[in-house]
Formats: sequence, C-alpha cells, structure tokens
Amino acid sequence: MSTICIRQAVLADLDALSVLFDGYRQFYGRESDVAAAKRFLSERIDHAESVLFIAHEGSDPIGFAQLYPSFSSVSLGRIYILNDLFIHESGRRKGVGAGLLSASIDFARTAGAIRLALSTANTNTKAQALYEAQGWERDDDFFYMYPIPQS
Repeated sequence: MSTICIRQAVLADLDALSVLFDGYRQFYGRESDVAAAKRFLSERIDHAESVLFIAHEGSDPIGFAQLYPSFSSVSLGRIYILNDLFIHESGRRKGVGAGLLSASIDFARTAGAIRLALSTANTNTKAQALYEAQGWERDDDFFYMYPIPQS
C-alpha cells in the first residue's frame, strides 16, 4: 500500500510541480501551458516569493499548495495567503487536501504568521466542504472588489 508524503517543495520538484500547476490552471478554465507554468513557478522559487508544498503517493506527485507572504497593516504582522491548492484526480479522497492544509498551517505558525487566509471560487463547493471540515471559517466581514479588466 502506498503512503502519502507531504513536504515543502524544493527546486528539484519544479518539473513535477509544473505539471500539477498546469492541471490546476486548467481546472480554472485556462489553456494548458506547462512551459509557462514552469517559468512562473521558477520565478517564484528564484525570488523566494512563495512557499510550495508537494504531495506524493509513493513516487507519484499528486498535489500541491502554494502560499504567498504578505502583511497586515492593521494587525502589524506577517500573514500568508494560501493561493493555490490542487489535488490530481488520482489523489483525491485520500486525505491529501487535508494534509496540504495542515502543512500550510504548520508552516505559517512556525514562521510566526498571525493569519493564514485563502479564497476559492463560489462554485467550488468541494473545496469549500474540505476547508470547513478542517475547521476553516467563512469570512463574512469583508467584501472583496476588483476593477474591471482592461481589454
């Protein structure tokens, strides 16, 4: 029986992460472009602009999470944004999502963050159910707005 291993990703994981990241982008309706995904992740790693976790089942990469550092001016502290979480179909319903969430929380706590936040599409009810099952609470205090994109 294969075991699930979740750890912080390193540069040597870039090829596997790129394929997973491309699958994540396709899930959200983007065209496949593994090369662009690899460039994007490589830049994040090279500039220490994100923290990545990777999940393996045996030797197969099956999921990842990506956190971006930020700050809260009001609370005067570091926060992390769990911006990306994706589990390949072969890894779903095996506790991988919960494991990646736990690794993200542990990392943020160890880094001294005062908060870890995430957002997901209103239609992504499976992810919402996972987050709520793991003790995450919906924030109804803030209303997020974005400008209309330029053509």
